[in-house]
Amino acid sequence: MTTTTQDITGTPSLAATFFRALGTGGKRPGLVKTLPRVELAIPSVTLDAEHIARYAALCGFSASQGVPLIYPQMLTFPLVTAYMCSPECPWPAMGTVHLANSIEQRKQLRAGDTVRVEMGTGELFTHEKGQGFTLDLRILRDGELVWSATQSLLRVGVKETSGQPFTSQLALDTSLSCQTEFTAPADIGRSYGAVSGDRNPIHLTAITAKLFGFKRAIAHGMWTKARALSYLLPADPLEQASASVEFKTPLLLPGRAALWTERSAHGAQFEVRDKKGMRPHLRGQLSY
Repeated sequence: MTTTTQDITGTPSLAATFFRALGTGGKRPGLVKTLPRVELAIPSVTLDAEHIARYAALCGFSASQGVPLIYPQMLTFPLVTAYMCSPECPWPAMGTVHLANSIEQRKQLRAGDTVRVEMGTGELFTHEKGQGFTLDLRILRDGELVWSATQSLLRVGVKETSGQPFTSQLALDTSLSCQTEFTAPADIGRSYGAVSGDRNPIHLTAITAKLFGFKRAIAHGMWTKARALSYLLPADPLEQASASVEFKTPLLLPGRAALWTERSAHGAQFEVRDKKGMRPHLRGQLSY
């Protein structure tokens, strides 16, 4: 199978990204048996201390924790967007949702590091709600893999699907207790979008979210994951860690959520639930 490779330079404007995404709405691929192989890269990015600090403050991390475990995901967003808006992606960008996310840090990253950012297409999987597929994300420093992630995405409504059935990797094997509650402000979608580059209309305002079937704007799943990890990670930087989540139900804005956990010496199982503790917004596992 031929692999499409491309280096990405520059970041398109919000308007350009939005219209490119809208332009993919006519894609009707039918049954997709294999995911075309695509490799995209940003050859050189320097981790900016000011940007890291803005991200950390927005998500609840402290300066003492260093570069947050989840922060490098921000660096991959231009590549994911470029792929989703490209002819090589079989499905429209709009209406594709984030189903799960797994991150592994192999070595500590620091502000000022210069890294290479890569994205590659992964595998297809079937899901009760449509067609799933994965994207593999990588951060390299001096040619060495130091951080990686798998992003699982779902194209809702696809009737003919390919791949193995999706199975949850995060079934709880213990009871959880409520650790804390936190607020998701009405403007967190806009604030997080400004830092991350992910300005999907479903996160911005009630008006734009209603265009896509939501009652109100919803929080970014990756902000909710980051907010949970800000409570769960140690106060000092980590050399190695991993964190996986599956997204369950949207967190409407403004909203209040509760973090339920079962901690161990080197990690935790956790859920972010609604304020009543009944409905999960995400389920996750942290190891370090």
